[in-house]
Amino acid sequence: MRTLAFLAVILGAMTAALSSPQSRASAGRESESLLQADGTVNLGPLHGEKGVWELDYIENMAKFVSAAPANNSGGRSRVVKGSAGEPQTPFMPWSAAVYDYNVGNQAKYDPESFCLPPGGPRLFTAPYPMEIVQTPDQKRVFLIFEVSHAWREVYLDGREHASTKDGTFFGHSVGRYEDGGKTLKIDITDFNEKTWLDFAGHPHTNKLHVVEKFTRPARDLLHYEALIDDPGAYTRPWTVAWDIKWWPGGQLDEYVCEENNRYIRTLKDDFGVPVFFSK
Repeated sequence: MRTLAFLAVILGAMTAALSSPQSRASAGRESESLLQADGTVNLGPLHGEKGVWELDYIENMAKFVSAAPANNSGGRSRVVKGSAGEPQTPFMPWSAAVYDYNVGNQAKYDPESFCLPPGGPRLFTAPYPMEIVQTPDQKRVFLIFEVSHAWREVYLDGREHASTKDGTFFGHSVGRYEDGGKTLKIDITDFNEKTWLDFAGHPHTNKLHVVEKFTRPARDLLHYEALIDDPGAYTRPWTVAWDIKWWPGGQLDEYVCEENNRYIRTLKDDFGVPVFFSK
């Protein structure tokens, strides 16, 4: 009984400490430190520190699919034909066949293997760090990735989407802060068809439209969410989400793919013929 009484006293003291004015003030200061001067969420290094966000290797985004909203087919067919291993992915018959082919040949024709940049949400699945630079006075945000030395520019000045004849690898990004400034929402269009959505080989078309959301629920945690809407490849929009950890003191290093890409020198097609180099 004395042990139980002692534990009760300890727990009571801990509860009182956490609910004390000093504890609440400390929590309030940490919450404020996650904000920029204009009150919007700070997605980069906090005052006086250095570091980057450490991306994890995510081979297959389908493992991070969130529940689909009801009746959100956008007028498309509500018959979802997924591949045998992925009933959660709303494939169309052709995209399911292409995906199964990519899986079957172990991603043999992965565009990134040819040193093309990873486009769309795939940028956030490569196991290399990234940095987010916010410039409120310029109404822009820069997403800088170590992989391929890639970067994206997000416009927050209210402009409309721009479009190009053939689309681009990373699309055109416009954004705004929502939820009282706690969430950065980025809307992306104008993609080309030269990339995959992930390492596993999910295809997409130039109709791809991505909506990303970034929040910072804790000092060392970034929450990433992406709505993937491609009426050319999928029967309805689908959402993926995961957390990204802060790497204190980390930095972006040089990444050069082109100078040592031995893979394409030995690549052969399905008939055994060299794809890029003849014998």
